Amino acid sequence: MAAAAVFDAACIFCKIIKGEIPSLKIIETELSYAFLDINPLAKGHSLIIPKYHAAKAHDVPDEYLADILPIAKKVALAQNLSDYNILQNNGSIAHQVSSL
Repeated sequence: MAAAAVFDAACIFCKIIKGEIPSLKIIETELSYAFLDINPLAKGHSLIIPKYHAAKAHDVPDEYLADILPIAKKVALAQNLSDYNILQNNGSIAHQVSSL
């Protein structure tokens, strides 16, 4: 059983998951939500976020993290991509922007 989802009312990503901010959903599971970026840097630029609010990856329960990579694989295959990046930023030094 997965850890209970945690949301932050001020977080833009939590608002997207809850449907308070519109998004172009690609896939949704019990633990994750994937959608197209509104300012894509490349064709098919997508975001995959856990349904668990945390500032850093090490704060997210393992079962949520384990759900993300299979989704990334599905998104890449569905878009017929041969080359792509998978990124995860943690903190300001990694260019993570606060969602508050």
